[in-house]
Amino acid sequence: MPHEIKDTLRATVRIGYDGRVTKTFRGPQAAERFATETRVLRHLEARGCPFVPRLLEADPALLRMVTTSCGSRVEHLDAARAREIFDDLLLYGVRHDDAEARNITYRQRDGRFCVIDFEFATILDEPVTSTDGTAAPALA
Repeated sequence: MPHEIKDTLRATVRIGYDGRVTKTFRGPQAAERFATETRVLRHLEARGCPFVPRLLEADPALLRMVTTSCGSRVEHLDAARAREIFDDLLLYGVRHDDAEARNITYRQRDGRFCVIDFEFATILDEPVTSTDGTAAPALA
């Protein structure tokens, strides 16, 4: 039996004993949010982003997707560190647009902070510069 980790008006998220995360979208603009999150996860995988879940399955008819797990939720995180983590996404051509600590997890196996929940994210058209001034790779 999967373990429920989120049940809100917008989504239900469950993690199975196999570590796979199932997210079912519901509520306002559920189809649009589903499409955005799956598109962004595919984009990030194509770019080789190592700190986001991998999309394993996507069912637009059921508005359900299955991803790999990125660890456990982070309870406390310095605001500056959280900003750095979200800024790292810019290097992969994505702005999160819901950059809250609740969307950061910690993956114990490699000691990495990861980012989840991309239903409001934006794939950027133009190259970005990180906050440390490093030029990001050009986007295709």
